[in-house]
Amino acid sequence: MRQRVAIFTTASLPWMTGTAVNPLFRAAYLAGDGHGDREVTLVIPWLSRSEQVLVYPNGVTFSSPSEQESFVRRWIEERVNFRPEFQIKFYPAKFSKELRSIIQVGDLTECIPDEEADVAILEEPEHLNWYHHGRKWKHKFRRVIGIVHTNYLEYVRREKNGRIIAFVLRYMNSWVTRIYCHKIIRLSAATQDLPRSIVCNVHGVNPKFLEIGRAKCGQLQRGEAAFTKGAYYIGKMIWNKGYRELLHLLSKYEDQLDGLQVDLYGSGEDSDAIRQTAEKLRLLVKVHPGRDHADKLFHDYKVFINPSTTDVVCTTTAEALAMGKIVICANHPSNEFFKQFPNCRIYNDESEFVKLTLGTLSDEPAPMTDDLLRKLSWEAATERLIKAAKLNKEYPYKDTKPASLRSPKLKRRVEEASVYVHQCLSGVEVARQAFGATPKSLYPDEQQCKELGLAVPTRTHSRLSLKWD
Repeated sequence: MRQRVAIFTTASLPWMTGTAVNPLFRAAYLAGDGHGDREVTLVIPWLSRSEQVLVYPNGVTFSSPSEQESFVRRWIEERVNFRPEFQIKFYPAKFSKELRSIIQVGDLTECIPDEEADVAILEEPEHLNWYHHGRKWKHKFRRVIGIVHTNYLEYVRREKNGRIIAFVLRYMNSWVTRIYCHKIIRLSAATQDLPRSIVCNVHGVNPKFLEIGRAKCGQLQRGEAAFTKGAYYIGKMIWNKGYRELLHLLSKYEDQLDGLQVDLYGSGEDSDAIRQTAEKLRLLVKVHPGRDHADKLFHDYKVFINPSTTDVVCTTTAEALAMGKIVICANHPSNEFFKQFPNCRIYNDESEFVKLTLGTLSDEPAPMTDDLLRKLSWEAATERLIKAAKLNKEYPYKDTKPASLRSPKLKRRVEEASVYVHQCLSGVEVARQAFGATPKSLYPDEQQCKELGLAVPTRTHSRLSLKWD
């Protein structure tokens, strides 16, 4: 019997964010060319056109889910060397300007029929469950795996009243992941410790970057000039993505780094402020709009500088290493996976940053071996996921506890009571908004129902169907 895997995520192309791109690659590689032992469904958010313009870049919008699905499929098929066979389904969602995130509307579990509910992979399980109001994931699916992408605590600490918000959020994340997930995979130890969690990087890079890396390796081995440009950084252009730290370092040590020019690429809410700050400091820094990291423009850069400490595992760092570049990054848990690569230069303090940066001006990157390149691939990442999540194991339909545990019924009742409390809170509009939910996101509106072909909810009853046994 083929295993059915449903991957739920919090974003979709053309928004080029990690939770849009990585789950798409995960779906493609778990499904393969359709001749494996899994049926995979990728479940992504649908935004009405009035909200698409707030999120999607370059004015790209879609009039229907099928139009967006065609865009997504075309994008992934251009980047893998096989035709991935997986389904795409949409759930109604709204964009929160305050959280800068997409928030689901209604009960996500309804996207998958009961007879197809086998394994659920929740990309950003805390995000997907903060406001979850509906069926308990563990009652619907045999196995529920959460993959933690984002260091939310680090982000909120930098906001007004950040320490208080982080304190509350820490317990909220632990609460919802405990009651709704069987297993949590943290991409790195940069995230908070969560119940039933392990640390394992289950992300890979777009195969195009591996092809670039192999070509650069061939140039180096032939003694050709493979890298003719200096240093750069690419990322979403918001201060929290390392731009503040990078401009500080370049300004403070301008004399020691005399002549070093750094090109910044990105788009985001802080683009103008970052450009103005660089100009005010009179740094040898050029700020450019965001572009695809695989663009030929980036191939000849030798050094990638990334001082960010808010990432969990930085996708662009992995891509730069795959392209054979020298990477300079901070000694931080988010970079632990990258320490195994010879071209990764880790600094512990500001003086070491200066020393490493100056060293790269004369150094050449070490050629990437096939073994190292494979560790960055989605094939290897998928193997790590299957092992970490134990996807090859068969699971019973309902939660069961080992007989060796004392009072398993009591523990189950405590968890069900906890679910009941969360469902009560998530079903009250005032409580939802108090915790940051988008207004009127409990049920999809008539427009969303029409666009997705859903029945308009009657809203006459609660969905608190909890089983006590």
